[in-house]
Parts: sequence; structure tokens; C-alpha cells
Amino acid sequence: MFNNFLRTNKVAMWLLTVIRIYLGYQWITAGWHKLTGGFDAAGFLNGAIANSAGDHPAVQAWWATFLQHVALPGVNAFNIIIPLGEFLVGLGLILGTFTTFAALMGLVMNAAFLFSGTVSTNAQMLLLEVLVVVAAANAGKIGLDYYLMPYLRGLFHKKDQDKTINGAPNNKMKVKHLAH
Repeated sequence: MFNNFLRTNKVAMWLLTVIRIYLGYQWITAGWHKLTGGFDAAGFLNGAIANSAGDHPAVQAWWATFLQHVALPGVNAFNIIIPLGEFLVGLGLILGTFTTFAALMGLVMNAAFLFSGTVSTNAQMLLLEVLVVVAAANAGKIGLDYYLMPYLRGLFHKKDQDKTINGAPNNKMKVKHLAH
């Protein structure tokens, strides 16, 4: 019932637009500050790895292993991916372009930050992103998705129609066989 409300209701569409723009602003400003102010994830990664030890670790051992053996050796790639990803998620959410995908990628980043022991606003943002993802297309109806998604559907459906016309298996022509 709540799912249906999020996906179809006009009031939900407006509420989701406010949530989407708020989230987008949070992401785009975080990404912009990292892109323009210099960003090095090494300190954050080392801190998260250090927080995986002791009696009450804030970071689980399996995540610390990933950070130590994948993220830290690839820190130069993460120094590009994180700020650019944050900026693009913010841009997508503000403009309402590929809204569901942008919210999903924001959710993945918030989960990674939470796994790394950083609470901040990550939990709140993650919950709001879940609403946007569950709402699917309704979250982007007041945005560029309103124009973009029908256009993209038209491109893909045109290919399906061409297959039908050219005699692909979906051809629905019926042939009558006459007995002599």
C-alpha cells in the first residue's frame, strides 16, 4: 500500500521532489568541495581500518579487509571516483535525470561510508534514498526524467516494432491452411 502511494500518488510525487532536491544538494556540494578543494581518501581509509580493531570495533573485519586490500591500494582511483560520483549523483537528483539510478548510487556510497564507521548524515540520507528508489519513476516526474524516459522507451520499443515488421518470431500473422 505504501509502495503504491510512493509510485503513483501526486502528493508523493511532490514530496519526493523535495526529498530528491535536498539529497541532490547534499551530494553535489560534497562532491564539488572534494573536486575543487583537493581530496585524498587515504586518511579516511586508514582511519576506518584502524577502527576495525579493539573490543568494540566500529568497522567490521570483512569491510576492513576490503578497505585494506582493495580500496587502499587503489586509493588513486577512489580519489577520482568518490568526488565525481558524489557530484554526478547530486546533479542527477537535482535535475531529476536517471533519478532512480542516481539515488541507488547515492545509497551505495552512503552504505559504504556507514560500513566505514562514519555516521554523520549518511543514515538519514540512506533512508531518504530508499524512498526515492522505491518510488521509481514517480520520483523523477517533476524533472528531466519526465521527458527523457519516454524518449528512451521509444527508442527501445522502436527496435521491438522493427523486429515484428521484419518477420521476427513475434510476428502475429495467421496463415489459414485450406484442405483440397
